[in-house]
Amino acid sequence: MEKETKTVSIPASLYKRIEEAVGGGAGASVSDFVAEAVREALKKKDASGEVFSPEDEEKVKERLKALGYID
Repeated sequence: MEKETKTVSIPASLYKRIEEAVGGGAGASVSDFVAEAVREALKKKDASGEVFSPEDEEKVKERLKALGYID
């Protein structure tokens, strides 16, 4: 886990909602909650941004041609 941190501003109303959701459980904090939420959002973004390799793209094109979808 990284030790260096940076400060990010969020609206006070959002902070309050996160604080209520965390509920002050063992070791839970607003910062931990937000960091984990951002990590998950970035994972999803990275996964959805996958790009075909040139070889994969060529295979897809060949298959589409064989099926008659492209010339």
